[in-house]
Amino acid sequence: MPRFSANIGFMFNEVPFVDRYATAAQVGFRGIECPFPYEVPPGELAQLLPRHGVQQVLCNLPPDGMAAIPGQEEAFAAGLERALTYARALNCPRLHAMAGAPPAEMDHADCEAVYVRNLRWAAETLQPHGVHLLIEPINTTGMPGYFLHTAAQARRVMDQVGHDNLFLQLDLYHCQIMTGNLSETIKAHLEVIDHFQIAGHPGRHEPDVGEINYPYLFDLIDDLGYTGWVGCEYRPRADTVAGLAWFRPFLDGMSAEGC
Repeated sequence: MPRFSANIGFMFNEVPFVDRYATAAQVGFRGIECPFPYEVPPGELAQLLPRHGVQQVLCNLPPDGMAAIPGQEEAFAAGLERALTYARALNCPRLHAMAGAPPAEMDHADCEAVYVRNLRWAAETLQPHGVHLLIEPINTTGMPGYFLHTAAQARRVMDQVGHDNLFLQLDLYHCQIMTGNLSETIKAHLEVIDHFQIAGHPGRHEPDVGEINYPYLFDLIDDLGYTGWVGCEYRPRADTVAGLAWFRPFLDGMSAEGC
């Protein structure tokens, strides 16, 4: 049975950011992820987790310094230190470092070399704190020019980095747009996947609408032994809670298992 986390950067936007922890918990989520929590002091967010019985499972680094863009190395390092402050306060075990979209005139090899160096340093820096570093391929239709855009490319980068604290965040929505063949992609890369994300395609709405057969994929990752989180990073078509019909059968199952 998958463990679903609510991405409160996308979901529950009907209420202020700090109230989304409570709203997500009220409908049954026990995991919370968010791209950028940095407008709220970490101590204030940390109080919300035990209050509502939820875990912070993922945050992004601040968007000021992207990992694959030459010239942004100092901003990337400062962003990692800031994100680590939040991760430690929130007991958050994963931080996602965005690659960014380098200007077209930048040499691809230079960008890759900077990316590899930044990721190696970041993975090493986070490891003593028990925090995993994640990278995520993002589709180039929604984010033109994004440096990291397929799981295969991510594996090549990971091989160059050569650090056991670097993992793959596989968003199946992005993967469907770029390559499809989701079940085989999952199988090929499962050993390094530390987090999944989902959304329906087309539209990036609820996962029960569109061409992706999520019930099949949920069964597959269960069968393969994945026990991590599946992040719901989608844009609700209307009210977030009204769109959670897809989630309720899983909630019933989790309640029955005592999760």
